[in-house]
Amino acid sequence: MTQEELGELIGVQKAQISRLKKNTSNVTVETLLRVFTGLRAKVKLQVELSNVNL
Repeated sequence: MTQEELGELIGVQKAQISRLKKNTSNVTVETLLRVFTGLRAKVKLQVELSNVNL
C-alpha cells in the first residue's frame, strides 16, 4: 500500500503519512488508531508492571 493510498483510506493527505513515517516518536494514539482502523487491524495494548508496590 502506498502512502497516498493509506492517506486516502484514513482521510489525510500523503504528506501527513510521510511525516508520520519520518517522525514516529511524536505520533498520537489518535493517529495510530486512525491508521489501524483504516487497515482493519486489531490493536492490543498490554502493560506489565514488575516489582511495583502500589
